[in-house]
Amino acid sequence: MRRRVVVVTAVHAPSARYLPDAYASLCRQELPRGWEWHWVVQEDGRGDDVRRHVPRDPRVTFLQGRAGGPGVARTMALAHADGAYVKVLDADDQLTPGALARDLAALEGDATLGWATSRVLDLLPDGSTAGVPGDPCHGPVERETLLRCWKANGYRAPVHPATLCVRRELLVAVGGWMALPASEDTGLLLALNMVARGWFSAEAGLLYRKWEGQVTGQAAHTDTAERSARMAVVESRARALAGLRWHYPGRPR
Repeated sequence: MRRRVVVVTAVHAPSARYLPDAYASLCRQELPRGWEWHWVVQEDGRGDDVRRHVPRDPRVTFLQGRAGGPGVARTMALAHADGAYVKVLDADDQLTPGALARDLAALEGDATLGWATSRVLDLLPDGSTAGVPGDPCHGPVERETLLRCWKANGYRAPVHPATLCVRRELLVAVGGWMALPASEDTGLLLALNMVARGWFSAEAGLLYRKWEGQVTGQAAHTDTAERSARMAVVESRARALAGLRWHYPGRPR
């Protein structure tokens, strides 16, 4: 695989106006010698309102497709992810300086790690930031630990899936993001942790924008019946993977 981090962004029209800020945060990243990033922006749909917000840069690929939600958009973008690692960046969020380099340092430094995450700061409408309580300790996240914490904490993962950086081969092996209307990223994160150790960086790696139009702030996101169904499927997938007794990176042949 190429020494490249492919940054995958799902976007729809309401969040497209934030793409220039996400791009600026990418341009501030400094990678180790010989490494590069490639930004794949996948629109969830085929409209006319997103393209004008996408920067003109040879390192940026803009794609459109049938609407199916952010999980479908990200998974479709994997067809263009020609690097060793895939990094998530939601359209309305921003990477902090050094985020990609820290992900690479963790994953390149330990072949037994399949994925990496980091601390998040909420980016508030007035431009200020606020920490999110409940972060784990800096360092490795052992297999099967996230599911227990997620259930004990009201179905909230102790690490934020919006900060995920993962080995492409592992991401494809577990099937990418879940086909859910929401929680598709949490479902992926829990699945990854059932089969692979991960990493958590206590240094903030993401500014998570809080704004009136974000999907997680809509009433449908907290509908009791839908949420219960989502959580049940997420848990079932994680437990099924654990039952297979396959672990990354697996045994040498």
